[in-house]
Amino acid sequence: MQKKRALITGVTGQDGSYLAEFLLQQGYEVIGMVRRTSTVNFERIKHFQHKITLVTGDLLDEVSLISILREQRPHEVYNLAAQSFVQTSWGQPVFTGETTALGVTRLLDAVRIVDPTIRFYQASSSEMFGRVRETPQTEETPFYPRSPYGVAKVYGHWITINYRESYGLHASSGILFNHESPRRGLEFVTRKISYHVARIKFGLDEELRLGNLEAQRDWGYAPDYVQAMWLMLQQEHPDDYVVSTGQTHSVREFVQLAFECVDLDYRDFVVQDERFMRPAEVDLLVGNPQKARSVLGWTPVVSFEELVRIMVEADLKLVKEQRQ
Repeated sequence: MQKKRALITGVTGQDGSYLAEFLLQQGYEVIGMVRRTSTVNFERIKHFQHKITLVTGDLLDEVSLISILREQRPHEVYNLAAQSFVQTSWGQPVFTGETTALGVTRLLDAVRIVDPTIRFYQASSSEMFGRVRETPQTEETPFYPRSPYGVAKVYGHWITINYRESYGLHASSGILFNHESPRRGLEFVTRKISYHVARIKFGLDEELRLGNLEAQRDWGYAPDYVQAMWLMLQQEHPDDYVVSTGQTHSVREFVQLAFECVDLDYRDFVVQDERFMRPAEVDLLVGNPQKARSVLGWTPVVSFEELVRIMVEADLKLVKEQRQ
């Protein structure tokens, strides 16, 4: 029997690396797309890099996408590449639009041209809800994005639906709420917290500067969430799904638990800093994952408390190694 082949854009990112590992466990041949730049970081995939095929391509260049699809002939395409940091999208709004919005169109169009039977997954985001119209948010909740990143993701989401309905593509979107792991970039608040908690524990830092401690998020564990992506492409019919825990926690709770992991009181170290406040804050993001549960049979496994502990323990190990 022929092995299934999957192409992952953004394979060196948090989700891309976990998805690649998961698909390898499912017996897939995995092709990872990376940009030809001097700054590509292979840290997250180095322990299994020899098991996957890496190809160079760019969401800004449709010709490169068409040639990858023609050469590799994947059965499934997972579009996880994007300018994915909300804060950066304020400083680089046009670039964010080019990659996170128009990049989706280029990839969908390449699929349409090369092989419309390819199953396509689009990484949508809870940031599309922004200034929420209802709580909890479902697949039917209207979007009100509050950042250039959120706006770009809305475009990517709707163009995926458009290609599905116009060309009959098996194209699904996962509206993923915040999902974290030790592979999260240091610019994201959860990883910033776990990393600095480890540095403070080892006496390398004396304080942790953060923005809005009252911001509420629906936080899950990234390896749980990539399984939902795969499940969407195994369904007979394409559709859109909210992927979340359905529970919400504040940044303050995350900080408190993280410091408790190393027997410290967060109030002794945390400083609120205006520089880390967003120009337009998202109020309360909490998803209703009922559809993903009932249709896909998906449920998150790792709890919020476990997630914080996993991240702090990983960073304690990392900081210890860095000191040696």
